[in-house]
Amino acid sequence: MIVKKRCMESQQQNGPIFISENIEITVHNPLVSEGSSKSYILEDPSKFNLLFLLSPEIHLKTYDCDTPFIFKKYQYILHYSIKKNKAELWTDNEENMKYVHIQLHYKYISNLINPSSNTEASEILEKMLQNNFIFLQKSTHPNMTVEMHIILKEILTYYKKGVMQKLFIEAKIIKLLILIFEQFNEKNNLETASKTPEMIKQFIDENYHRNIKAEEIGKLIGINQNLIRKEFKAEYHTTINHYISELRMLKARKLITDKDIMIKEIAIECGYEYLQNFTRAFKKKFGVSPESLRNNK
Repeated sequence: MIVKKRCMESQQQNGPIFISENIEITVHNPLVSEGSSKSYILEDPSKFNLLFLLSPEIHLKTYDCDTPFIFKKYQYILHYSIKKNKAELWTDNEENMKYVHIQLHYKYISNLINPSSNTEASEILEKMLQNNFIFLQKSTHPNMTVEMHIILKEILTYYKKGVMQKLFIEAKIIKLLILIFEQFNEKNNLETASKTPEMIKQFIDENYHRNIKAEEIGKLIGINQNLIRKEFKAEYHTTINHYISELRMLKARKLITDKDIMIKEIAIECGYEYLQNFTRAFKKKFGVSPESLRNNK
């Protein structure tokens, strides 16, 4: 954290530091504290707004949100406005209000992502338009990573001008976007992982009569089969194979009382291709063969 503070707080720029047809970068870093400060940023549908907040307790009020956002130090958001709007930023903190505002033109982002090329690209742009890159967890804004701090420092300290600066800035902006998308993708993976046992159980409950394996479940859910086994056992304290066997036997126990159904048909209904395998499993579970249990009913 000390490295981060030195990295960002050592910067003394205030105002625009880069403007091109696609990207505008402004630093708000007043040298004199006024106890309470305010600033405004203009939003419109032709631009995405990327804000990196470098001081604590910064409030942001936009037209599309009744409640102002409140940021901790070193948090950020990627925001899009569907109409022209003047967003207000302020702080009641005695510390100067410092932030970096990066505006990215819509056409530039669209050409960069190329949403018509594939589903993933289309989904990323849609998430940007729906402001999915504001809250990482419920009402918690995402925190800047170490890599983001380094990139911002490189942008703020780059001394060359002209074409070299343009190429350098665009490369760094692309890297920032990649880091943001990766950070939110990891969040989604964590949320999916937390629901993994429930998803596995539901799939087994619906398909226990088939010859299903952890590999198949893993492919369907998009998770490694070893993790599938681990997550399920941790949640339900049994293995997938044992749970499938238990479901099959419970089903068989219910069907065995119906003498109109042949035992071979029950075996197939419960997922057993061969009758002898079904009989062996049934006897191991209940201590008697299917025929004996049926005849004694």
